[in-house]
Amino acid sequence: MEIEAKRWGFRGKQELNAASASTVRGYLNQIIARINKDNSSSVIRLGHGDPSHFPSFKTTPAAEDAIVDALRSAKHNCYAPSAGVLPARRAIADYLNRDLPCKLSPDDVYLTSGCTQAIEVAINVLSRPGANILLPRPGFPYYESCSAYNHLEVRHYDLLPEKGWEVDLDAVESIADENTVALVIINPGNPCGNVFSYEQLHKVAETARKLGILVISDEAYDNLAFGSTRYVPMRVLGSTVPVLTLGSISKRWIVPGWRLGWIVTSDPNGILKKFGVIDSIAEFLNISSDPATFIQAATPQILENTKEDFFSKIISTLRECADICYNRIEEIPSLTCPKKPEGSMFVMVKLNLSMLEDINDDMDFCLKLAEEESVIVLPGIAVRLKNWLRITFAIEHSLLQEGLGRIKGFCQRHAKKQ
Repeated sequence: MEIEAKRWGFRGKQELNAASASTVRGYLNQIIARINKDNSSSVIRLGHGDPSHFPSFKTTPAAEDAIVDALRSAKHNCYAPSAGVLPARRAIADYLNRDLPCKLSPDDVYLTSGCTQAIEVAINVLSRPGANILLPRPGFPYYESCSAYNHLEVRHYDLLPEKGWEVDLDAVESIADENTVALVIINPGNPCGNVFSYEQLHKVAETARKLGILVISDEAYDNLAFGSTRYVPMRVLGSTVPVLTLGSISKRWIVPGWRLGWIVTSDPNGILKKFGVIDSIAEFLNISSDPATFIQAATPQILENTKEDFFSKIISTLRECADICYNRIEEIPSLTCPKKPEGSMFVMVKLNLSMLEDINDDMDFCLKLAEEESVIVLPGIAVRLKNWLRITFAIEHSLLQEGLGRIKGFCQRHAKKQ
């Protein structure tokens, strides 16, 4: 029986609909819904960055053993401090301290539920009425969703495909003003697969210092670099400009479901402390959730016991996959890849719509590809670059070859007749 009332005082929050729809998951859910269930072909997912269920991307036994040991000790069934347990914070500081001119301490490290929560912490701490933040285009859309939900204005600067996805620093200076709080960079790049050189990072740091803003360096894919450009973390420039580093064990250890991340302050000049950012991070973590205590407790053992050959194998596999992906895309006239990926798990590919029949835009391409070929790729509009595609190459070689073969067949079928 329906309960009658003169008035119900609650409503769903409409802002959540828009924020959710513009995420990677939101777009992928729309595309997956178009898969033809009568198609006997297996679904090949080239749209997301979680290769953990593929045999070639299995995590190291050292990490699994660390989790088991932490659980069986029965010492970590309790709540953890809001900033995280001290041994884990110390181990992460030690892990990140390699090659740093100014060493981190455990007090510079705050544990989060994956890199996603680290983004939430940074955006919430920096949000204030009238403020704006500079985000890369293309970029990771969760920054935009989180900013919109917190009423933080987003301004985009471009990454330049013709220059290997370098930051357009002239654009950064032109869109920043006295209300700009931060600039976000993602290195290695999601979605572009680029790796910023030290020279480029130094220019970014100098520009940010000139503008009086901090740099949020998203390093979720840290050390997953396999090209000619050496990976350098932004925190080496902490003495030039304050840096918030966001990271996790999700990608390098291939364990995204374990949800262990961090936000780290690199600021030997004490600017973040002076302007209240450090206190605000601690205060926000007092009112938010924590990573599971046993995962935190396992972190020192994970970081210390993982052998270099595990990392080398993952890098070698990613390099092979990137080569396959780039070479197969080169065979498709209606797709253009401006730069071979050098890091992360993704590549950006431009759609040449003038060569395709009955394809209106990138979203239309992805929906029809899913329906006809059961292949999932992410439309560029999801990462704010219309009529491009983001393709994931972190997948078994055979599946990658088959998926790209289906894409090639799809493009041939939809090619304009000469």
